[in-house]
Amino acid sequence: MKGFWPVFKRDLFASFVTPAAWVMIVLFLLLQGVNFYYLVQHFVNQVDLAVDQGPIQWFFGETVLFYLPLLMLPPALTMRAFAEERRAGTIETLLTAPVSTPAVVVAKWSAAMVTYLAAWAPTLLYIVILRRAGPVDWNVVASSYLGVILIGSAFLALGVLMSAMSKSQFVSLVLALSVTIGLFILGIGEFIFDRGLAHDLCSYISIWSQMSDFSKGLVDTRHLVFDLSLTAVPLFVTVRVVDAWRWG
Repeated sequence: MKGFWPVFKRDLFASFVTPAAWVMIVLFLLLQGVNFYYLVQHFVNQVDLAVDQGPIQWFFGETVLFYLPLLMLPPALTMRAFAEERRAGTIETLLTAPVSTPAVVVAKWSAAMVTYLAAWAPTLLYIVILRRAGPVDWNVVASSYLGVILIGSAFLALGVLMSAMSKSQFVSLVLALSVTIGLFILGIGEFIFDRGLAHDLCSYISIWSQMSDFSKGLVDTRHLVFDLSLTAVPLFVTVRVVDAWRWG
């Protein structure tokens, strides 16, 4: 992975010195703040709660206010990855530098991942607040955040691939959003199709089902395999795409 750190540090620094990343993080936290507000309003008068329908489960996946930023943030964070390099003409300098293609791709994905985690970090305060109001199952919290990290990792990898396939940040954003929202909509098919191949396929890729399981403390190996594969395969394809620029 020759050249990983210089590219990683450059991209991470670029993310936080431009207002775009801060605007995205602020909007993300505003949406999550609204989600948390409605969570408090919903549970403030609740007396009898099902074991698997508590505040943590509700916050991680029971409302569209959770999925909206989850689907939109990764494409927004990765739209600049390669598209901006190609538009500005700096990609040639990068590819002729003594860095390996896998290092460049993984560094850009890693920088986006750190920014993604930084956006989610303040939401831990919501869990602390809930802890002051009552008991919190920290195993459920851990598995819920694991789901957020795994799904985000996959979506960021898809976003990096979409960015490598276009010279426009806007086109990259639209392509990545189309893929992430498309996967989400396809997963909803599990609630539409009767039992069978179509239902099982939709259930397997369903983001809703994944977060439902993770928010109950259930870590299914099928979800792990799917998310890790959805991270590795786009990154591998991106390496091949960037290699084609370098040697084409």
